Amino acid sequence: MTTATVPTRPLDPADRRAAVAEPSTGRGPGRRPATTILVTGILVVVAVYFLVPVYWVVVAATKTTDDLFGTNGFLLGEHFALLENLGAVLTYNDGIFVRWFLNSVLYAGVGALVATYLAAAAGYALAKYRFRGSNLVFGLVLGGVLVPGTATALPLFLLFSQLGLANTYWSVLIPSLVSPFGLFLCRIYADATVDGSLVEAARIDGAGELRIFHTIGLRIMTPALVTVFLFQLVGIWNNYFLPLVMLSDQDLYPITLGLNNWNSQTDRLPEFYELTTGGVLLSIIPLAVAMIMLQRFWRGGLTEGAVKA
Repeated sequence: MTTATVPTRPLDPADRRAAVAEPSTGRGPGRRPATTILVTGILVVVAVYFLVPVYWVVVAATKTTDDLFGTNGFLLGEHFALLENLGAVLTYNDGIFVRWFLNSVLYAGVGALVATYLAAAAGYALAKYRFRGSNLVFGLVLGGVLVPGTATALPLFLLFSQLGLANTYWSVLIPSLVSPFGLFLCRIYADATVDGSLVEAARIDGAGELRIFHTIGLRIMTPALVTVFLFQLVGIWNNYFLPLVMLSDQDLYPITLGLNNWNSQTDRLPEFYELTTGGVLLSIIPLAVAMIMLQRFWRGGLTEGAVKA
């Protein structure tokens, strides 16, 4: 008995594209509307949770003191006083807010940059070099991640007082140069992404260890470095307790301490409400700019295909 074979005609490119574009009727892992709706709903709630305070600050900065308490907090007041409020913030007390702003830029900018580099160097060394005690060092780093900064503020103040560094820029800047979380993240990321074959190939070509780290390690670790930098930048910029303990000179205050000083005077001088809301609006602008500018570096696969298996 013979069976006849039916010749099949190969699909032309147009039919193939139509077949690919036709939606699948099966329940694939990416075709679950309920899951998509749930995840989208959660993201919307989280976005609203974070954006509503920012919206309130923007609206409050446009109001006078009377409008701030006489109108709904989420609605604009009768008088749009944004420019007047910002001008008062920048000129009050001979421009002390500008001094606070520059202090925060110094503390957060220099601290985050140096802390990121040190975390990258230490994390790369722990990931790519094997030496006695490396696991112990990494365990101590994990222990440092668990210690809150408020618990170390008072011992640091006593230490810096004995060294004569209290109430100076160094008393806030030096503790900001250490990031246990950044070291932990860089160690994990370097171990997963910096391929040993690339390092060995660079060594065969005659490159030194420092050159390998700066030309290969840092470039591959860019997404992790951006993450560490932003975490450290935001943490130092918003740090309040450490400057409160360390500093007594108003000219050394960061923005957080200066705005709290203004806010404490609102009970007897209501016009400080306008200064405080305007100062808060100006204080969040650098963080928003840094986030927008650096988010493009959050991408993986920078060296995908560089090493052939």
